[in-house]
Amino acid sequence: MPTTLDQLFAALDALGIAHATVKHPPVFTVEQAASLRGEVPGAHTKNLFLRDKKNALYLVVALEDAEIDLKGLHRVLGASGRFSFGSADLLLEVWGVTPGSVTPFGAINDTQGRVTVVLDAEMMEHETLNYHPLINTMTTSIGRDDLVKFLESTGHQPRIEWVSGLSPEPG
Repeated sequence: MPTTLDQLFAALDALGIAHATVKHPPVFTVEQAASLRGEVPGAHTKNLFLRDKKNALYLVVALEDAEIDLKGLHRVLGASGRFSFGSADLLLEVWGVTPGSVTPFGAINDTQGRVTVVLDAEMMEHETLNYHPLINTMTTSIGRDDLVKFLESTGHQPRIEWVSGLSPEPG
């Protein structure tokens, strides 16, 4: 049974993680979420639930406007072949959420540690980050360090990588 909102918020509280949540109409896309900019401070994000050719699962989390090269991302992450999106059934089974509600908070439901969580380095430059709290009718703000603390508490050691194609110039 997937974790409830109350259970998620209790887990954050137990870890001493500050969080603020705003309710809003359901949003399914980055474009729809753009209407929240005035209400919710901090960096807004997108989450991609992916699988590689050997069915290894990844959650890639980046800024909402990040350009991610899905054709080449597998090379950056060392995955087996190109990525495709995980199905709605797989997303619900492993991450406990439905399409439109994909979030790093879903790690609380992945008790077998099947998903590798990848946080874009550019996103992690922002102090406050925003994600759905397991449902797309709310947005929860959390500090970047607290996001890592939460993920680690679920057994997910996040990888912080430049996935947006906006990596800094070498040297």
